[in-house]
Parts: sequence; C-alpha cells; structure tokens
Amino acid sequence: MKKRVFNIVMSLVMSLCALSSCSQSDGEVIEEETDEESTAQTLTVSDPDYYTRFKDKGISINVYNWGEYISTGADEGTLDVNSEFEKLTGIKVNYTNYATNEELYAKLKGGGATYDVIIPSDYMISKLIKENLVQKVDMDNIPNFRYIMENFRNLAYDPTNEYSVPYTWGTVGIIYDETMIDIPEEDIDWDLLWNKDYSDQILMFDNPRDAFAIAELMLGYSLNTENPEELENCAYKLRQQKNIVQGYVMDEVFDKMGAGDALIAPYYAGDALTILAENEDLNFVVPKSGTNLFIDAMCIPTNSRQKEAAEMYINFMCEPDIAFANIDYICYSTPHQSAFDMLDEETQNSHVSYPDSQFIADKTTVFVNLSDEASLKMQNLWTEMKSAEDENTNKWIAPVFLVFCIILMIFILIRRRIKAKKDIF
Repeated sequence: MKKRVFNIVMSLVMSLCALSSCSQSDGEVIEEETDEESTAQTLTVSDPDYYTRFKDKGISINVYNWGEYISTGADEGTLDVNSEFEKLTGIKVNYTNYATNEELYAKLKGGGATYDVIIPSDYMISKLIKENLVQKVDMDNIPNFRYIMENFRNLAYDPTNEYSVPYTWGTVGIIYDETMIDIPEEDIDWDLLWNKDYSDQILMFDNPRDAFAIAELMLGYSLNTENPEELENCAYKLRQQKNIVQGYVMDEVFDKMGAGDALIAPYYAGDALTILAENEDLNFVVPKSGTNLFIDAMCIPTNSRQKEAAEMYINFMCEPDIAFANIDYICYSTPHQSAFDMLDEETQNSHVSYPDSQFIADKTTVFVNLSDEASLKMQNLWTEMKSAEDENTNKWIAPVFLVFCIILMIFILIRRRIKAKKDIF
C-alpha cells in the first residue's frame, strides 16, 4: 500500500512539473499543436440537414469502385471517407472493388449483384447508358454538382449530364526505373514496352481497351478505331510483345513496381505518383507520341435499391473537404474546382497531374464507346492473344522432348548393337 501511495504521489509531482514546464514555454507548445492541427484534414459540409433524411432508418448502400481509389484514413490526419459518411448519415456503406471496366460491366450485365454507386470510365459510361444499365441521376439531390468545372460537363460519353457526376481524370503513361533505363525523358515513347533489352522486366495492362490503345498509338491509328484490319494489326503488335512481358497486371502494378520486381509498366498517372512515392528510383512520363485522357464518373445502376441514398453519397463525394481528401490520397487529377483550389501550388502546376491545355488538345484522346461489333472483335483478339501466350511459352517443349527421345532411342540401339558384336567375337 505504501508503495502504491508513493507511486501516486510521484506521478502527481511529475505531472505538476510537466505542467510547469509547459507554462514556461507556453508559446512554443501552442505553436506545435497548431501546426499539427493545420495538417489534419477536417470535414465541414455545406448543408448538414440534407444528410439527416435517412438517420436511424437502417439503410445500407453498395458501392463498387476501383481499388486504391478513395481516402481510407490510413495515413495519419486523413479522412476515412466512407466512415465519415456513415457517421453523418446513418447509412451503412458496403464497399467493394473491381480492377477493370470490363469486370464491372460483366457484373452489371450478369445481374448477379446489386450496386447503388459505381465509378466507371468515360467509354464504359456511354456503353452502360446505351444498354440501360445505369439510370438518370436527380441533380436536385446533388447540389454540390455546382463545384464541377465547366470543361468536365456535357462531354461525349454523357452529353446531357443526366447519368453521371465526374470524380477524377488523368492520363496514361509509363512508369520506369530511371537508374536502369538510360533514356532521356523527352525521348521515351511507347516502343520502350517492346524493347527486348528489358525482356521479362516489362509489365503490361491486363485489359484490352488500354492495351490496344498503346498499339494503336504506335501504329498511328485512332484510339477509337473500329477498322477490323487495324484491330488485327494491333493484336499482332501485342503478340510481338508478349514473349518479353513479365506479366499482365492491373492493381498488381503497385507491388511489382514499388518493390522493384519490374523495370517498366504502363499505368495511370494518379497511381503512378503513388508508386513513385514508394520507390525513389522510379519516374513517370507521358510518351511523346500521345496518350489516352480518361474521366471516371459516379453513376447509379438501373437496379439500385436505394437511389436517393446513392445520390446522397454522390453529393457527399462532391463536398469540397471530401473531394480534396480523396484527390489528395489517390493522387489523381480532380474536376472539382474547390478541391483543385485546395491543392498546393506545386501539384497544381504538375505536368503529370495537370498537363497544360495545349498538350491535352494536341496529344490526348478520350475513349468513346465502340460499336458492339468492334468491341467483340477487340475482345476476341485479346483473348486469342492471351491464350497464345501459353502456347508460345511451351511451343518448344514438345518438339525438344521428341528430339531427345529419338536421340536416346538411337543411342540405346547403337549401344545394343555394339554389345551384340562384342558377344559374337
């Protein structure tokens, strides 16, 4: 007991000393606390009452998004967006990921799952609209749409802005290890992905639209070509590459490039910046011959069971603090004016995240939805090319094994004949 009393007294004394020390350097301590608070992200919504409609109603929504595409609060001082939405609205968020637009499309087309909010890319949005897989959004329920920049409204994939609300945009380029690849940045083009000097150190997109786009750029075709012969030529170009490709990847690129398991990979600018932060040997460049400019936007599937709650979620994603938290975390470019204004000057002037308007006009192309015939042909050519990968890898095994067996048989026969002659003599 005496020992416990002594410990308590000593704790009180130490606490008093600490308080005294703080009071003596009061200005310094306050300044440090202020600095920490200034770096922490905060949340203020424009209309708190708007978010109370479904409180205590036991509602949940299913959100289907790309991987690594929302602020999770994993970094100290950042917001967990879904958690903040749940606390604010009382609506539970069931959040899952997909890796490609085609994977998303297959889920929606198959009808085996129900989602309330999805975030497809431009060309896929127009495809979903055409096939009645997404429904019109009530913009009266999304007042924060006012923050979306004018140049990201009424675009070709959704010309009347009735089906989607822009979330992010960006370009496609090449991530590469600049300590191993001694090529000036301004000279790098897509043919680097076909360079045999880096055989088995090259990664490639694991989806047909992005992979064919690279081949189209190399062959001087439109990124939206539907010409069957041109698509076949692109497939042949990709077939020429596959023998030197280490693997076809999507989100796996984070681990492989971040860990230095590969030297070169095409990927999206936002993800590239995240990967570069993990590996200081890496650089990212948009090839000089041009690239795809993509826009991802939030939509509501036709079979959504909670349309108004989904619209509330989309509006929440357009709150300035939330839009900034997301873009700051995932490093993509934002179509949200207020979120852009909150970025630091270096990011706003980054040629990777925000290339100048002249470059965008001259060197980028936005995908449009291809006809059913062209889409099917591209998919079939892609499947054939991918399946041929295993054939190419193993095509010499059977012939070599057969030759080996023949040589072995000849050797055995000769040896037996020599032995037989010895026995005779």
